[in-house]
Amino acid sequence: MGLTLIEKIIANHCDQDVVCPGDTVDMSVDVRAARDFGGANVVKNLQRAGLGVNDPSKTLFTFDCNPGGSDQGYAANQQICRIYARETGVGLRDITQGIGTHIAIDDGLVGPGTTFVSTDSHANIMGAMGAFGQGMGDQDIAYAWSAGKVWFKVPKSCKVILKGRPAPESTAKDIVLKMLQTLGAGGLLGYAAEITGDIVDDLSVPDRITIASMSTEAGGIISLFEPNQAVLDFCRNAGGRDFETIAADPDAHYDAIFEVDIEGLRPMIARPGHPEDTVEVSEVAGRKVDSVFIGSCTNGRLEDLRRAAKVLEGRTVAPGVVLKVVPSTRAVWEACLDEGLVDIFMKAGALVGNAGCGGCAAGQIGQNGPGEITVSTGNRNFAGKQGKGEVYLASPETAAATAVAGVICSVDSIPAEPVAFVIGNAEASAAAATPAAAAVGNPTALKGRAWVVDVENIDTDMIFHNRYLAITDIDEMGQYTFDNLPGWEDFSKRAAAGDIVVTAGNFGCGSSRQQAVDCFKALGVTVLVAKSFGAIYERNAINAGMPVIVADLVGAGIKDGDELSIDLTTGAISWQGGTLQGAPFSQVQMDIYKRGGLLVG
Repeated sequence: MGLTLIEKIIANHCDQDVVCPGDTVDMSVDVRAARDFGGANVVKNLQRAGLGVNDPSKTLFTFDCNPGGSDQGYAANQQICRIYARETGVGLRDITQGIGTHIAIDDGLVGPGTTFVSTDSHANIMGAMGAFGQGMGDQDIAYAWSAGKVWFKVPKSCKVILKGRPAPESTAKDIVLKMLQTLGAGGLLGYAAEITGDIVDDLSVPDRITIASMSTEAGGIISLFEPNQAVLDFCRNAGGRDFETIAADPDAHYDAIFEVDIEGLRPMIARPGHPEDTVEVSEVAGRKVDSVFIGSCTNGRLEDLRRAAKVLEGRTVAPGVVLKVVPSTRAVWEACLDEGLVDIFMKAGALVGNAGCGGCAAGQIGQNGPGEITVSTGNRNFAGKQGKGEVYLASPETAAATAVAGVICSVDSIPAEPVAFVIGNAEASAAAATPAAAAVGNPTALKGRAWVVDVENIDTDMIFHNRYLAITDIDEMGQYTFDNLPGWEDFSKRAAAGDIVVTAGNFGCGSSRQQAVDCFKALGVTVLVAKSFGAIYERNAINAGMPVIVADLVGAGIKDGDELSIDLTTGAISWQGGTLQGAPFSQVQMDIYKRGGLLVG
């Protein structure tokens, strides 16, 4: 009996003539990658185990999840990887380069019959080239880096036959959305699928990439295309070397055969929460949207952006709608610039971001907020995956048309005038809001345990670091108080309601962030006493109804644990063994304090 495509690739990489579904083999890996997401853990796993790198020339880091390191966690992970690359000679595609799987394809690292592993769950995108790609966890990847191979269980093979031809306005994204509708979220579970059908030979490399990238959403291990001459030419030009074609044997066995009817297929869209919950765009047309995202490993290639630009040229994004465009790689970005696509996007009103993944992995661009309705060209729209709003999945053409229309629509149904948001609900919103309750009878005589933080110029990043600025719920803020102040990182765990914080001069210098005040309120701290306060910080505290007293208690010898008594009216402060006169509340400060804050009626 002959071998399927996946069986042939695996057999060629474990020195066996034949492999069968269910066999567990040691498979050599031609290219081993780790991203900024997971890369630092790969390094730590290797270091803890005392392991080296089998072949640095076949090993690389790619920073595609968060280009620029705008998140402190990603920035730290990226630097760990950079240092390791310098020490070992492992390859590095830094923040300027884009999505790692696309880099591997476009740099000719991967071609027909090769193997590739990464910490990216969409590494199976390599099936577009007739190659094996697999996303794996940190320990798997660390082992592959060290040994040059991984154990792998040979999967069952199935064949997916695309029957017929779609309508001219449909794209590869519409085809794969139809596949998901037909197969379901688990339709390819455990399978290596071979995509066949009359249309397959006409599919370009980007088309194949789009379809292969979403096999994960059907539960598949990989979706493979038999490479045609166009793919072989692409790989030769990309890598400067020839690849041999690879094909399943005529007598190969398939555990299942699925047919997907794409005859006359119209543009499709996946409804929020489930990539397989797909319908024709016409079924949800007219839904008002807040934002549109064009990019990702599924639809961020040059051809995808050309298609979007064709729709956007001479048009502008609907009022109030945000359009975000993220090219897959730097090369794609530069080509967009050379061809004038960036100019089209900018004139249309889009934000064009760094090459990379966009919003899928909490990246810099592409996330949406609660209640936000987004149409995205990504591959996943699981709840919370691309933010806290609702995400529809569609082709670049449908996404661009929607951005222009302001509502979900296909290219052939863009309205003459965009659908605008309804303006004028401010009064209703204000009436619906629950007014804050006045703090009746806030005491002006306070007692509490002192925490003495004898540090000058404690800035707002030390108090409440900027990595937490997106937090708006006061109840969540307390846990991060002082976690960027050396020696005080565990303050939130030790503090108790009723405590008083005593500090040195210029407390709260730096930014205007209100959270640096509210975090103390969340912990139940009753008073802040400092030799002096940053001007903005003092205003923020007063307006929040947070008592702040100017007095040099540090210089007066106050120690941790001393019980302080403070009269806000007179500014008098006393403790066992001493007294000190602080600045009393002004009438304005007292009025705001007594009613519980500036905005409390």
